[in-house]
Amino acid sequence: MYKDILLSIDLGNEESEMRAVETAVEYARAFRSRLHVMTVVPDYGMSIVGGFFPKGHEQKALDHANQALHDFTTKHVPTDIKHRHIVGHGSIYREILRYAGLVKADLIVLSAKRPGPEDYLIGPNAARVVRHAMISVLVVR
Repeated sequence: MYKDILLSIDLGNEESEMRAVETAVEYARAFRSRLHVMTVVPDYGMSIVGGFFPKGHEQKALDHANQALHDFTTKHVPTDIKHRHIVGHGSIYREILRYAGLVKADLIVLSAKRPGPEDYLIGPNAARVVRHAMISVLVVR
């Protein structure tokens, strides 16, 4: 049913991502899918903000995220699951949707974090992905 599954994780909240990872791995195993595990390094938004950081800071952040993502998948994704690593850079929900299109994903799996009065049921990035995705989205609590 699902050939390519995009799993988006926040490496800064590893514990809260585990249910989404376990769910995506179960789906990948059941459907013999390829798992595309991604994280997104947010950009600075306004270019003036970037001027406060040392030269090469963004590239170092991307390199660090790439290494952390590889370490994460080594630890949490079984070796029998075909998977690849993706590090996006920019707006979180836009990068998720962009890569879902690039890898021709059939399903996006992500977690809903920190449910609180300001987020109602799911966080703002998850809500935007659900609202704008052209494919199925599984939001794991």
